[in-house]
Amino acid sequence: MKPVDPRLLRRARGARVFLAASVLIGIASGLLIVIQAVLLARGIAGMVPIADGGTGVLRGDAGGGEAGGGVLGGVLGGVLGGGLLDGLLGDGLRGGGVAAVALGLGLVVVGRAALVWMQEVVAQRAAAAVKSTLRRQVLEHSLKLGPVWLSGERSSALTTLLTKGLDDLDPYFARYLPQLVLAATVPAGVIGWMATGDLIAAGTVLITLPLIPIFMALIGWATQAHSRRRQHALSVLAHHFADVVSGLPTLKLFGRAKAQESAVRRVTDKHRVASMSSLRLAFLSSFALELLASISVALVAVGVGLRLVDGKLGLETALMVLILAPEAYLPLRQVGMQFHASADGVAASEEVFRILETPLPERGDRTDVPDLRMSPLQLYDVTVRYPGRDDAALDGFDLDVRPGEVVALTGPSGAGKSTVLAVLLGFVELERGVVVAGGSAADEFEPTVWRGQFAWVPQRPGLRMGTVADNVRLGRPDASDDEVRLALIAAGAGELELDKAVGEQGQLLSGGQQRRVALARALITDAPVLLLDEPTAGLDPDAEAAVIAGLRASGRTVLMVAHRPALIAAADRTVTVGARELVSA
Repeated sequence: MKPVDPRLLRRARGARVFLAASVLIGIASGLLIVIQAVLLARGIAGMVPIADGGTGVLRGDAGGGEAGGGVLGGVLGGVLGGGLLDGLLGDGLRGGGVAAVALGLGLVVVGRAALVWMQEVVAQRAAAAVKSTLRRQVLEHSLKLGPVWLSGERSSALTTLLTKGLDDLDPYFARYLPQLVLAATVPAGVIGWMATGDLIAAGTVLITLPLIPIFMALIGWATQAHSRRRQHALSVLAHHFADVVSGLPTLKLFGRAKAQESAVRRVTDKHRVASMSSLRLAFLSSFALELLASISVALVAVGVGLRLVDGKLGLETALMVLILAPEAYLPLRQVGMQFHASADGVAASEEVFRILETPLPERGDRTDVPDLRMSPLQLYDVTVRYPGRDDAALDGFDLDVRPGEVVALTGPSGAGKSTVLAVLLGFVELERGVVVAGGSAADEFEPTVWRGQFAWVPQRPGLRMGTVADNVRLGRPDASDDEVRLALIAAGAGELELDKAVGEQGQLLSGGQQRRVALARALITDAPVLLLDEPTAGLDPDAEAAVIAGLRASGRTVLMVAHRPALIAAADRTVTVGARELVSA
């Protein structure tokens, strides 16, 4: 995984602004850390009496010895043994100096707290903006790819990705990226300031510091694999659970609902095992990074202590180095720890970019689409081959539909009848051939404008939760109640009340009622061409006759996939898909 995914910066403007703000906050944080260390060192050193002309070698409080006992004795004697007030007013800082240091430290603490608050606010706003942008882009791109592409995706997995999956980006922006910026700015400033007082200590930190990123990279490779497995397990769980819930009425009908408990438990256990594996690795890696940083700080402390005892280092400088050394390692340690919190969000974003980087069919931008009430629709030598399949769904298919004509597409299942409708709607790429309207190729027109010429009713029409009128008005939102009622009558669904409740995915309606509501939604539009995929499947003969009468009365061009004899007989012509010749009705 890259520390900062450039695709996030490229596709989400909020991420770029956030990163720039984080850099500024990181520089300010590094400056305050150095100031805090200097003030603390000066304040503590001022409490302790210094001997030997300011060499920084401390003497014991009893007039005494040198070396380690002198250091400890001077500190304890000047601060604890003689009382804190005596230590402050002894040979070190006096009233005004103590107040200045205390005030300075207070301001630094307030400043660092303010920067942390600013970082959190900016991070949360950036995360919300990026998630909103990515969700909108994925939805728009999915719609442009069309239902043929969506049929190859798991709808529940896509829903989980756009909800829970992208929500996992919060730790990436709120914790990981800020620490990453601090890791790039703070250590450099800290080491640079340390070098002005103690080159040896700065060199020790400079040599040991790269060990943490190396271990982070090793741990990161393992974490990335675990996160992908967990994301896959979550996707499988969501897909399986959605399937079970949607099929629960059928399972209860056949007494198989209880049997699904073991399947749900098995999938849930896989997700639990994957999650616990990621947590176990996170805890172990945190321990490893903490241990490595502690050993590195200990090396610095030992060297500083020896040089302090030998008189080669002043007390204030030594204290400053000891205070700054942990601050040099802390941002890198935090990056390693926060990496695990952000790994799930990064795995989700990779799936998002897989979708966004799926190429769209090449289309033009013309908006002057010919009026299909007056222009014929023609397909010449159309060949379509779906990805992963050797056989062509359509091979050299020709079709000519005149304005106002009702044409039935017939042929065995799998011959490519539904693919013909998908070709007209621009949902699939042509391997060969062209679609022509009014003398112009369909791929010259902007897709949204071109599709506005068609009203499509697929084999399994989608209905949303609401009322019958709400679903019909999806075809024309400004339609009046009378217009909705007339569309329902034309579709053979005049018995349905406008305020009749419709559940998710058309529940509370029978299969035939769902199909007729979808047909009414198509009829209420102003589209000159109706594309219907088995519009009378599941209807009784009377309802089928009413639908046929409504289609004939509409006066529009109708291209429909048909299997039932009554529907085929009602067509002006039939075209057998899979054969090159046209068969007259």
